[in-house]
Amino acid sequence: MVNKHERITELSRQFAADGVDVRYAGYFALFNQQKFYEAHDVLEDLWLPDRQGANGNFYKGLIQLAGAFVHLQKNRLRPASALLKLARANFQKYPAVHERLNLAAVLQMISGWLWRLEKDEFMLNPLSLSMVPQLALRKEIFA
Repeated sequence: MVNKHERITELSRQFAADGVDVRYAGYFALFNQQKFYEAHDVLEDLWLPDRQGANGNFYKGLIQLAGAFVHLQKNRLRPASALLKLARANFQKYPAVHERLNLAAVLQMISGWLWRLEKDEFMLNPLSLSMVPQLALRKEIFA
C-alpha cells in the first residue's frame, strides 16, 4: 500500500524543478492545468513538515488559493471567496516578489476573482465563464 507522501513524491517526479523543489514546481504546473486539488496536495507535502518556517504562511496561501479554485470547480462560491481572502492575508506578509513568484500580480488576480464573485452577489461562477487562472514563476533567481 502506498501512503500519501509516497504518492505525492511519485507525482512530483514528472515536474522540472528549474532550481526549485519539484513539489513547488509541480504546484504551478498542476494549478495551470486546472488540477487544483492535486496542486494543493503536492504543495501541502512541502508545507506540512515546516509549517512554522519562514515560508509557512506563503505555502499556506498557495494551498488556500488552490483550494479556492477547487471550491469554484464545485460551484461553492462563498467558500471560494473565504479562501481567496485567507490566501490574500497570508500573501500580504511577504514582499512583492517572493520565491520567484510575483505576489503583487497574484494579489491583483485574487482581487479580480473576488470582485467577479461579489459583483454578482455569489450568483454566478466566474470559473464557468471560461476564466482560467494562471500562475508563473519568474525565471531569474533572486539572491
